Order: sequence, then structure tokens, then C-alpha cells
Amino acid sequence: MSTERVETIVIGGGQAGLAMSYHLGRLGGEHLVLERGEVAERWRSERWDSLHFQSPNWNMNLPGWSRMTADPQADPDAFAPLREVTDYIERYAATIRAPMRTQSAALSVTRRPGSRMLQVQTDGTLYLAQNVVVATGPYQVPRAPPPLGASVFQLHSTQYRNPTQLPAGAVLVVGSGNSGVQIAEELRRAQRRVFLSVSSHERIQRRYRGRDCIWWLIATGSADSTLGEWTGARLSRLMTGVDGGYDIDLRRLAAEGIVLTGRVVGAENGKIAIADDLASSMAHGDESLKDFTRRCEEAVRAQHLDLPPPEPSPDPLPDPPELQTPIRTLDLAREGIDTVIWANGAHADFSWIDLPVFGPSPESKRAPVHQRGVTSEAGLYFLGLPWLHKWKSGFLFGADEDAAYLAANILPPREG
Repeated sequence: MSTERVETIVIGGGQAGLAMSYHLGRLGGEHLVLERGEVAERWRSERWDSLHFQSPNWNMNLPGWSRMTADPQADPDAFAPLREVTDYIERYAATIRAPMRTQSAALSVTRRPGSRMLQVQTDGTLYLAQNVVVATGPYQVPRAPPPLGASVFQLHSTQYRNPTQLPAGAVLVVGSGNSGVQIAEELRRAQRRVFLSVSSHERIQRRYRGRDCIWWLIATGSADSTLGEWTGARLSRLMTGVDGGYDIDLRRLAAEGIVLTGRVVGAENGKIAIADDLASSMAHGDESLKDFTRRCEEAVRAQHLDLPPPEPSPDPLPDPPELQTPIRTLDLAREGIDTVIWANGAHADFSWIDLPVFGPSPESKRAPVHQRGVTSEAGLYFLGLPWLHKWKSGFLFGADEDAAYLAANILPPREG
């Protein structure tokens, strides 16, 4: 077992860790980025094949080298397929010359006894550092599903790749965030019979008045809202970057043959208990869409934006029959359901960090307590978490601002 001393260890070689490397390097700070797999590992190993980036190319921005700088010929309003996302992040690491060690998972972070130094243990090396930035992301552990009591093929959405890996029967997708609805839509287009368990969500228009919804989230100030300023729900907004990008309407999915249900609340002997909340979840989504357009119009007036007029509203689609006759029990065998995909999210796992900086959370009971990523434990920082400081903190284009702030804390300007 070797021992190395490094001024700052950054744990995680994804977008947040690389943004941190950029700003530390810009300030001349000695550092090393540790990555459990390869660069952008989560994008490589925990995403399905047909995924496209949710933001347009013009908003794929890591500090010092944006996607449009990397690929000037790319359509700024297009949505990058998965292979282009990983390629961009990998090339970014090379361009900024991030000092990295891949295939080097951090197993523990502790305080060196009798010292200010922090210890980061990996398989073959013990690193001693003045600073450690944890940039592993917020979603390491899939939420545990209830036992089904039936012999069906089950997998989490992070394990799903494409329809060919599934048995031939019907599929139940549990969860209607962006992952759930996009996977359900892909399976239906592959001629599968699909059931979608709908959870609480928000709707958004992919484009409004000729601008992408991400442009509007920035223009309305939503992207730069702090948690204390945020007044709305913090739920998934249904949209996709596939086929040029569009918003997802559950009524359209139902019209295309997807059977909608409420939330899964339990299971026994191959029968799924369903909550009677499909109507309320869809009503909330409808109201959130109205709220989105209202905030856009307020920004148009307040900022005197010169934009095309609003697009004509499409004819409303009919309500799915499940709104009037909700499904309360789903018998997997009777419906021919051979696969259940759990698109029910994931939570953080910081059990490997043995330092007193955690408070209770609904998910893991180990949520880091911090102010903009700065903890009470000298030298320990967090980056890339949802709402680290602003709404955009958990997204690729939000990593720059948060990383710059932490770099300035780690390496404050020298006087004179």
C-alpha cells in the first residue's frame, strides 16, 4: 500500500469533478481527480442507448470549453445523443489536462489521527490531502422496490439499455420522471404493450415563442433561483431531446397505447396495489404547464423581449379511460407482464465518508450539511448536488459557478 500527498483530492471524474479541476488548475492549485471507472462513468454505464441530452447544444457548457467551442459545426439547437455527450466530456478532460486517475474508487474519507490532513483510501493508495472535494453526484443507490412475489424480470432504469434486453411480454414502467416516460415511449414504439405507473410530475413546453424551455428557465430566473427563493414544486419536468426534442404529454402516450396507472404502493403474490392518484398527478402536471407559460409571458413583458408570438395551442387530447376507471390492482400474470422497470429514482450514498458533516434526510439519513458546498469539517467540500446553491447546481451547465466558488474557498487570492 503506497501513500501519496496531494494538496486537493477531487473524487469523481464527471462534469462536476472536471469543472472543479478546471478552476483549481486555473488558480495553480495542485490536485488529483479520482474516478471509480472511466471519465463520465455514469453517463457511460447508467444510461440507455437512445438517450439524448436534455438541453440544446448551446447549453452544454463546462468552464473554458463549451460544446459549441468543441464542435463549431454542431447545430446549437440540436440535442446531443449519448455518445456525443460522453465524447464531449472525455475531450473536455483532455483539453483542460485534468490530472486524473481512472479505475480508482474512493473507499473511505477520514481525518488522519492527530492531524489536519484528510485521508482518502483507494484499493492501492492512501492519499493524504489538505482538501477533499466530493463530486460523486447525488444518485448512487437505486431506491429499493417492494418485493413482487412473482417471477418477473426486474431492473432499475439505470440498468436499462434497449428493448432487446427484455423478455418478450408486456412491461410495467414504475415512475413518470423523464427516465420513466422516455423508456415507456421507446418500448411502445418497439411494439411492446406498456403500463406506466404515473408519479407526481410537472409539464413544460419544449419550445415556446421560438425558444427552448431551458432558455426560458434561464430568462425567467428559475435556473438561478436558490432553494430559499424557489416557490414551486421540485419535480421532474417531462421532456426529451430525442427526435429533435419535444415535450411529453401523458395523454398522447395513452392515445398511442400506453396504459396509465397511479403510483405503485405495494405488491403481494404478483399483484400490484395502485394508488387512486392518477387524476391528481395529471391535474398537477396540467397546472404546472399553465404556470410555465404564465412565467414566460411575465418575463416577456418585464424584459421587453422581442420574440415571435405564442404558438397556437394544439387541440386537446382526450383523457385516457383510466382517469374515469382507475386501475387499483395490476395482476402481472393476467396482463402478461414479464418485465418491471423501476424508474423510481435513486439516492446518494455517503456511507464511506467517516466525518461528522451529515444530517438526516428522507432517503439515506446521511445528507451532507453544507453552505454552498462548504462543510463545517475543515477541508471537506461537496459539489454537483441538487440545490447545492441554485436550481442549476445539479446540471452540467451549473457546475461552473459552483466549482469556481469552491476553488476560491480552497485557494483564496493571495494578498499583494
